[in-house]
Amino acid sequence: MSAQNISAADVKKLREMTGAGMMDCKQALTEAEGDFDKAIEILRKKGEKLSLKRADREATEGVVLALVADDHKRGVIVKLSCETDFVAKNEDFIALTRKFGEIALANFPETREALLGLPFEAGLTIEGKVTEQIGVIGEKIELSEYARIEAAQICPYIHMGNKAAVLVGLNLEDAAYYEAGRDIAMQVAAMHPIALDKDQVDPSVIEKEIEIGKEVARNEGKPEEMLEKIALGKLNKFYKDSTLLNQDFVKDNKLTVAAFLKSKNKDLTASGFCHVKLG
Repeated sequence: MSAQNISAADVKKLREMTGAGMMDCKQALTEAEGDFDKAIEILRKKGEKLSLKRADREATEGVVLALVADDHKRGVIVKLSCETDFVAKNEDFIALTRKFGEIALANFPETREALLGLPFEAGLTIEGKVTEQIGVIGEKIELSEYARIEAAQICPYIHMGNKAAVLVGLNLEDAAYYEAGRDIAMQVAAMHPIALDKDQVDPSVIEKEIEIGKEVARNEGKPEEMLEKIALGKLNKFYKDSTLLNQDFVKDNKLTVAAFLKSKNKDLTASGFCHVKLG
């Protein structure tokens, strides 16, 4: 079918269905001889080619959103990456990220790979939709991170401009503690703890910190027999700086995060958190 036989109405319809550019839609319909399903497939294949072509590009911009179930017992964070801030600020791109998040929250898959395999719409998975959008937008796009959490109560925080998102789980479900939980979520965004408490720090990280502490003490001329003790002392400082419950509470540095929560209820604590950000 020639391009002359493709009506403007059909081109407009395909554009509305896919979000692709007018000329891309017209070329796809021409190649597909007016068959909409084939035209959509052509556009998807174009996206796949673009995905391969742009695989080495940096997708450091994007949107990070946190979504929480109505009962506040489950939460997810999704990060949809792209190359430019222009695309990241586009309302359709933000809406697509939110849709991915809604699917994640409804299905609660364990891994990012499982999320990518979930249906997005008839005949198209989330991974397929991402590939399609590469063709539509013309940038490298990837659903690059996914996190989930369950708790008695989950409190979210999304940093201005959708640049970062945090979910904090509390061990008590009383809504009276929601604002306290949100304060802790903001603490996570500001202070970047690597674990909830010292017991959750990866052993390899602890080993590395001890070796660093020994080397620093050795370079300061401390006796060899004192290095282990000095390094363990530095490790306690590391725990205070890097684990959430032991950090000084940003809004009142006379309290640790753990002490702040206990000031609301002696049994209240954070049971977990996740933090996803751009970059």
